[in-house]
Order: sequence, then C-alpha cells, then structure tokens
Amino acid sequence: MKTRIITDEATTRRAFLGGAAALAACAIVPGRVLAGDTPRVAAAASGKPNSVFNGVRIGCITYSYRGGVNSAEDTLKALIQDGLSEVELMGGPIQAYAGLGGGGARGRKGGSAEQTAKPTDAHQAQLAKCQELRKMYNDAGVNIHIQKIGFGKSDEEIDFNFQVAKALGCKGITTERSEALAKKLAPFADKHKIWVAFHNHTNNYPVMDKIDPILSYGEYIGFNFDVGHYFAGTKGRSPIPVIEKYHDRIVSLHLKDRTAEGENLPWGQGKTPIKEILQLMRKEKWTFPADIELEYNIPRGSDSVAEVAKCVRYCKDALT
Repeated sequence: MKTRIITDEATTRRAFLGGAAALAACAIVPGRVLAGDTPRVAAAASGKPNSVFNGVRIGCITYSYRGGVNSAEDTLKALIQDGLSEVELMGGPIQAYAGLGGGGARGRKGGSAEQTAKPTDAHQAQLAKCQELRKMYNDAGVNIHIQKIGFGKSDEEIDFNFQVAKALGCKGITTERSEALAKKLAPFADKHKIWVAFHNHTNNYPVMDKIDPILSYGEYIGFNFDVGHYFAGTKGRSPIPVIEKYHDRIVSLHLKDRTAEGENLPWGQGKTPIKEILQLMRKEKWTFPADIELEYNIPRGSDSVAEVAKCVRYCKDALT
C-alpha cells in the first residue's frame, strides 16, 4: 500500500504549523541533544521530535517516503509522525516549494565567479522561499542537514545549488559518486564551505587499500556512505573498517539491511551490521547523521511512514 498524506488546499500556513506542532507533541522520541548541534532543540521541553539517541543522530532520506508523500508540508508531517528530527531532503519537495527548476536554477550559462555570486531577483526570491522552508521545518523541530538537488551543467546552476543548501541550513549536498564531478564541484564546495557527499552503490564504494582519490580534489569533498550497498557489493564485508578509516570525511550514512546476496529486507532480517555501526558511532561520539533509507518491500497493509517508524525504533533499541 502506498501512503498518501493530503494537505487541504484551504489550510493556511498558520494552521499547518499548528497541526504539525500538535502532531510533534504526540511523536516525541526521547534522546540526548548534543551541545552545539544547530538548529537543535530540547525535545522534552519543546514537545518536538528528537531522534538523537545517546548522541547518535538518526534521520531519514525522504526517498524513503516515495510514492505517496510529495510536498514539503506532507514530508514534514511524515517526519514528525515518525519522531524524526533530522532529514536528508530530496529535491522534489524543495523545488516545488521554492519554485526551482530541475537543476536547481535555470538562466544564463556559465559566468564568472563574481557573476555567479550574485543571484538574479528571481533567484533571490527562490532563496527566500528556501529560508522559509527551513524555518517551517526548524520550527517543527526538524533539521535539514543535507539536500539532494541535481547540480545542472553551468557554473551558475552549480553555484546557486550551494546557495540553496546554505538557505536551507544544510551541511552538505549529496550526489552520486563521480571523480569527474568531484573535480568540478570542489572549488564551489571550498568557496561556500558546504560539503559534497558522494553516495556509493554496490560497485563504486570508498577505496580501502589507499586514501580514496576522490578526496584529493577538495577539503569539502566527502562521503554519503551507504552501508547496505557496501555490504551487498562486497558479498558480506563489514562496512565498519570503512567508517573507521574515513569517519572525518563522512558527511552522513545511509542505513539499510541487505544480505550478502543483495536482498533488501526488513531491518533485523538481513545481515548488514546496523546495530554494531550505531553502537560504534555512540562509542566514538561521531556526530554525522545516520539516515534511514527504506528500500525493502512494504508489507501488505502497511505503508512507508509506518515502516520508517519501525526503523527508527530499531535504531533507538540499538542505542539505549
């Protein structure tokens, strides 16, 4: 069954935020908030969701809600319902809310660094909408730590995407692993001090026998390390040594439970060492977020929101 959360078109912004706050009060998940985590709030005092369990930040990539939860408002409702205070926000909700094009920006091609640093009036309006989106999420207790919008081809589009990340309060932008893209994006990442976090699949994971060459292109080039894809792609090798080696260049993790043969299964039924990874993060006090990515088949009678909630519970049980 696909989840569909529908917002009444007549609902005002104030009414939506009031409803979100009420829902948040029913979805509190206790946990410790790290000092200096911004924009973090104390859940117990505010009645907002808190998915920081013993110092480990548990979030969700909103790809997990695909098929039924589409708008920024409905996505926020799903996150609150699941008790999540951290999110990697996919491009769809951002682009629809802020009126962005497919590559984050459309306009003149290329341009000098000075030109790309000065958004057009239209871009300023879009950035203002991104700031509004950030405020809506933050006011409800959810931190957008990463966004995932395609970079486009021109320097203007690339630069503007980093400005969008800043407006949303993101630490980084995720994209699929590519050495050529790392080389192209590194100067922009260094300029804006926003990370580009490269996501691996089963055949392009971080190198272990030497320092991964993709990291040499810039100080803000790092990994969005998918532990499930790594486990399946290596036929059952533990992702823990990769995390230990590159923890200072890991921007976020993607969590899923797979077998060495490649099956995606409900958490606890596969062999990916999710619990051990989370417990290592707790022990080492690593503060990069671990994001749930729901990829297994949703059981009959359930939906994506309910299944993400199960994954949240799995993480909490592993950490408390």
